[in-house]
Amino acid sequence: MALYGGIEGGGTKFVCAVGTAPDDLRAEARFATTTPDETIARAIAFFREQHFEEPLTAIGIASFGPIDPNPTSPTFGYVTTTPKPGWAHTDFAGAVRRALGVPVGFDTDVNVAALGEHRWGAARGLDTFIYLTVGTGLGGGGMVNGELIHGLMHPEMGHIRVPHDWAADPYPGYCPYHGDCLEGLAAGPALEGRWQVRGEHLPPDHPAWPLEAHYLALGLVNLILPLSPQRIIMGGGVMEQRHLFPLIRVEVQRLLNGYLQIPAITTAAGLADYIVPPALGGRSGVLGAIALAERVAQGLTPSV
Repeated sequence: MALYGGIEGGGTKFVCAVGTAPDDLRAEARFATTTPDETIARAIAFFREQHFEEPLTAIGIASFGPIDPNPTSPTFGYVTTTPKPGWAHTDFAGAVRRALGVPVGFDTDVNVAALGEHRWGAARGLDTFIYLTVGTGLGGGGMVNGELIHGLMHPEMGHIRVPHDWAADPYPGYCPYHGDCLEGLAAGPALEGRWQVRGEHLPPDHPAWPLEAHYLALGLVNLILPLSPQRIIMGGGVMEQRHLFPLIRVEVQRLLNGYLQIPAITTAAGLADYIVPPALGGRSGVLGAIALAERVAQGLTPSV
């Protein structure tokens, strides 16, 4: 049986694993994201330290971005213009490929998490869906007609512009590029910047949550209308506040205002099955990386 490696490379932490499926993870490690040299070296060391009867067939990487996912580009496998200090223009996938000598698949953390949910989680059986993560950053990926979303580069759903009522919410947004884009208004640092306390410490009845649900629903409506996803999966640290889900569903229904007469988005029962948490929980990313490695081994995805 082929054995795969997965790396979930986040801006805050890395998760590395070896296995074949959610119920077959043979080894796992987590550590802080520091400098590129130190962090990538720790990931490589983890895989070198694993001794199984089968060698690794391929490795998948789910990376924070922006990245270059274009296999015809000379910088395929690089983290590119990220604002994370020290990581801009880092040859992430290439370093892993050279050190371990196996093919390496490479995509965004959110696209790869979407792949994990498609393979084993809340998107099984679907061909068009969105995976949105709301945490330290806010990003989205997914599939259209059974293929991960790519084009000029990769989706940057967190940087769409949403209406900002400055009288109701004078917070300027924290995005260093756009200020009050969706990420700038609704990611974890925006909650803390606006209310001076981390989101997990705010009670469920705090006014932060209806405002958060409003911004997230605006973002979802701007994705529902052009992409027509069959389901929206919302993960990340902020969405661990499960009381947000019903607030978002009601607000999405209000904003659509009956325009789309589809039971999935016009009834409470439909919305409860339409906007959902990830079935794989916090492991969507690393399991998606293993699914990406599997696709590389099957020749379905280009590799570095």
